[in-house]
Amino acid sequence: MITMNIAEAKSKLSELVARAEAGEEVVIARNGKPAARITAVEPKPKEPRRLGLWNHLNLDIPDSVFFDRDLELEEAVENSRIFPDEE
Repeated sequence: MITMNIAEAKSKLSELVARAEAGEEVVIARNGKPAARITAVEPKPKEPRRLGLWNHLNLDIPDSVFFDRDLELEEAVENSRIFPDEE
């Protein structure tokens, strides 16, 4: 543990923060009496990506749009010529 008066702590703030981040207990004193403690902040864990991020749009899209066959599209693809010069 390190204890330091306010006047000295002002000039060494970066060092004190680094020591707190390293796990050391840092106490700031006023007139020799402990007044505050500097501690490291625990990093917030990253949240996994949530499914359904568009739920706020209240879209009611049936699953069939994504999973059922689109016969019109299949027919258009079958009847189209990718290479028009070929017979």
